[in-house]
Amino acid sequence: MPSSNRPVAPGSPSLGRKLAFRLGAVLLGLLPLVAVEAALGILDWGRPDVHDDPFVGFKAVHPLFVLGEDGSRYEVSPSRLDYFRPESFAAEKQAGEFRIFCLGGSTVQGRPFAVETSFTTWLEISLQAADPSRTWEVVNCGGVSYASYRLVPILEEVLGYQPNLVILYTGHNEFLEDRTYRHLKRLPAPLAWPCRQLARTRTFVLLNRAYRQVRGESADTAPENRPMLESEVAAMLESPGGLGLYHRDERWRQDTIEHFRHNVARMVQTCRQSGVPVVLVNPVASLRDCPPFKSEHRAGLEPDELARWQTLLDAAAEYGLNEQERALALLQEAAEIDDQHAGAYYTLAQCYDDLGMFEEAHAAYLQAKELDVCPLRIVEPMNEAILDVAEEAGAILVDVRKFYEEASDAGIPGGYLLVDHVHPSITGHQKIADLLAEELVARGFIQPVPQWHETRDRRYGEHLQSLDDFYFSKGQQRLEALRRWAQGAAGRRQP
Repeated sequence: MPSSNRPVAPGSPSLGRKLAFRLGAVLLGLLPLVAVEAALGILDWGRPDVHDDPFVGFKAVHPLFVLGEDGSRYEVSPSRLDYFRPESFAAEKQAGEFRIFCLGGSTVQGRPFAVETSFTTWLEISLQAADPSRTWEVVNCGGVSYASYRLVPILEEVLGYQPNLVILYTGHNEFLEDRTYRHLKRLPAPLAWPCRQLARTRTFVLLNRAYRQVRGESADTAPENRPMLESEVAAMLESPGGLGLYHRDERWRQDTIEHFRHNVARMVQTCRQSGVPVVLVNPVASLRDCPPFKSEHRAGLEPDELARWQTLLDAAAEYGLNEQERALALLQEAAEIDDQHAGAYYTLAQCYDDLGMFEEAHAAYLQAKELDVCPLRIVEPMNEAILDVAEEAGAILVDVRKFYEEASDAGIPGGYLLVDHVHPSITGHQKIADLLAEELVARGFIQPVPQWHETRDRRYGEHLQSLDDFYFSKGQQRLEALRRWAQGAAGRRQP
């Protein structure tokens, strides 16, 4: 039998040397691109802007802040007050002022209450207690129903107001607006990542702009067939049909997730290019106390299978708390028949929960959230995108989701820290502010004075006492209206 161990001919290079040579050749070939990127960075040419989003564009972009009548302060534009709360900051930044802008949706705004009990207010109180030698200004830029793509132009704007720090809390509103991505060319997975990285380079931006100019397109012209959104949110839940407009669409889901990742990475990159530190917050969503908003059966479910599935759920519902093990077997069998029905998974999760099988309950609650046909809560790949971008770009990460899991019964978010599917309670907002403040201390942004926690807690109490009963009753009214809105009442705007 001939031997497979053939001797290597004298002078022939080993496999390792061949690979090293080829890798060196690739790196050598990339050197010109690296040099060009460095030169463009020094000259500040080719920076991506709001018109470089390949996913969507806007028919009009209006500033969030305008100068007040006396010119001394920037204020939220009256035309934007349907979505933002009144907020202002000095037009001329004071010496020693540390200015923070917080961007996001209604969670940042403090809904169902308002800015007065949002984590932005608690953060400002906390920072002032930690270091009273400075002036701390935390500006709330939370827009009701605002998704990540609507935050990009706001970020571009606020970077011109001399921020010392930007905080991004986003992810719950990505599926609110109807938009298509049919214009996008689908690349195979192995090519998608390197193409995304290349598209973020200044060289690509300049070449793309030059190509569009040759074609007679202006710098502000949207790419062909790119959907153009209205200047303000047009949520599908506020359209006739409400929840009926939502159906399972895996392609739309994947494109929306990719768009979110693109936006988060782009905002972090924009902050870095401007020399402004950025904090990414990993959002939390309620699991235990939030049934799915809409469920659909799996495609291809036969009539006899559907009948059997319904029989199993009906039978499981007949068992009391002392017979949950028998109910569990029926629900598990139903899940095998239809593994796409979000509501059935939520019922299964509750059964696991009642039996003290918390690991299984957590997994089933998550599955119910992920299968929700109307995703009003951040989905798992978006949480993963935030963690990935923070690690890749070196952004500061504050993992609110992890904290809530650790603070919740059996690690399943819900209870007193959340008032509904995504909005924290007032106590929950205080905890988020505490996490942010502690991270800034750990990062060296603050040198806190002794016993600042005691001062912070006392001022928290004083601030709560300063709010009248009307503030809290109005918040409760908004909470009830928000719950009705989330159920898809046609024509009803988010309160």
